[in-house]
Amino acid sequence: MKPFTSMSMRSASRAVLRSAVVAGATAALAVPATSATAVTPLATPPGLSCETGKHEIDDYTGYALCRNNGTTAQTFWVHLVCGWSPDVDGEHVTLNPGQSGQSTAHCAGLGTGIGEISVQP
Repeated sequence: MKPFTSMSMRSASRAVLRSAVVAGATAALAVPATSATAVTPLATPPGLSCETGKHEIDDYTGYALCRNNGTTAQTFWVHLVCGWSPDVDGEHVTLNPGQSGQSTAHCAGLGTGIGEISVQP
C-alpha cells in the first residue's frame, strides 16, 4: 500500500470539501421557494362569497372582498398571517343580504410579508 503524500492529502481534502459544498448547494436548491404572490386562502364563512388577495403593488397589504348571499346580516373581517411580524386583523365589515364590502389589513414592513389570508366571521 502506497503511503499518502502531502500532495495526495491536499487533493483528497479538496475533493471532500468540494463534495460538501456541492451537497450543501444541492440541499439549499431542493428547498421549495415560495413565491411572493403565493397565499394560502382558507375556507370562507357560510353565506359569504369572498375573494382574497394581496394588494397589486404592496405585498404587505391583504384584502377580503365579500358579498353576502345569505338572508341575514353578516359581519366579517380579513385575517393576515404575517410571517415574522405579528398577525393582523382588518376592520370588521357588516353586510346586509345582497351587499358587498371589503376589509383590508397591513403586515408590518419588517416581517416576511403575507403568508396566509383568511376571512373571519
